[in-house]
Amino acid sequence: MEERMIEFLQAYGGAAYFLSLACNVAISVLGVVPSAFLTAANLTVFGFWPGFWVSFAGEALGAVVSFVLYRKGLRRWSQTTWLSHPKVKPLLHASGKEAFGLIFALRLLPFVPSGVVTFVAAIGRTSFPVFAAASSLGKLPALWMEAYAVDQVIRVTWQGKLILAVLSGAMFLFIWRKIRKKMPG
Repeated sequence: MEERMIEFLQAYGGAAYFLSLACNVAISVLGVVPSAFLTAANLTVFGFWPGFWVSFAGEALGAVVSFVLYRKGLRRWSQTTWLSHPKVKPLLHASGKEAFGLIFALRLLPFVPSGVVTFVAAIGRTSFPVFAAASSLGKLPALWMEAYAVDQVIRVTWQGKLILAVLSGAMFLFIWRKIRKKMPG
C-alpha cells in the first residue's frame, strides 16, 4: 500500500501536498484505517521534516473534519451500550480543561484508535475549539514518534526488515498464546 501511495504522490508533483492532505482526511473520516502507510509515503516523497509536517497537517485537519461530520451525523449513536463502558464515560461527559487533558493524553497513546477518540468526543460534551486544540497538540509528539520509527524502518536494510518481521511475529504469537490461556473453556 505504501509503494502505491508513493507512486501516486510522485505522479502529481506540487499537487501531492494537497492530495496527501485529502487522503489523510479520508483516513480520519473512515476512522479505522491506520495512517502509518501515508506517513511513510510522505516521508519518502517529501523528506523527513516536510513529510512530517504534511502528515501532521493532514492528521490535524482530518481529525477536525471527522469531529464535525461525526457531531452532525452520528449524535443518534450516543445511546449505544458500548458508550456506557466505564472507560468511555469520562471522555463522553468531559468538557473544558478536563476534555482537553483527556483528548491530549489519548492522542499521545499510540494504541488508542484515533477514530474512537474523535467519535466519543464528537458525540459527547467536548466543544469544537477544545477538541481541535487538544487533538492537534497531542498529535505532534505522537506523530513525531511514528514518523521517526517509520523513517528508521524505511532506512534499514532488507536483513533488518526480516529480523524486525520475525521479532514482530514472535511477539504476536507470544501475546496470542497468553490471551488464549486466559480465555475460558
